[in-house]
Amino acid sequence: MSDSYPKSPRITDDSWGHIQVEGFEKTFKDVKLWPGGARGWDWNETGTRHSPGIQPADVQELIDHGSDMVVLSRGRYKRLSVQSETLELLKDHDIRTYVLETGEAIEKYNELSAAEPVGALIHSTC
Repeated sequence: MSDSYPKSPRITDDSWGHIQVEGFEKTFKDVKLWPGGARGWDWNETGTRHSPGIQPADVQELIDHGSDMVVLSRGRYKRLSVQSETLELLKDHDIRTYVLETGEAIEKYNELSAAEPVGALIHSTC
């Protein structure tokens, strides 16, 4: 893990519409995570919808906070798409990216967070 970034917080519990993150009393429906922090992921900030999906603006905050890797959750039924421009942006920044179903995304994020400055966008429902 890079010494210049704090540890990424682990996801401690999840269910439909509910994500609990270590160090945060509030539960999140959808969440953005990065080295040293997390906040609710409000799709209205960028106009994100299931289609066309996760936009470059959605991941920019993860890049700005020093994520060397990013995990993108497509939802529990994989209904959330990811725009090709988003993947191109991450590739341009040499950020290894995982695009997974929510349960798999949480598992991968928690695994990586133990030793890497990882960020994630986690969608807890469909």
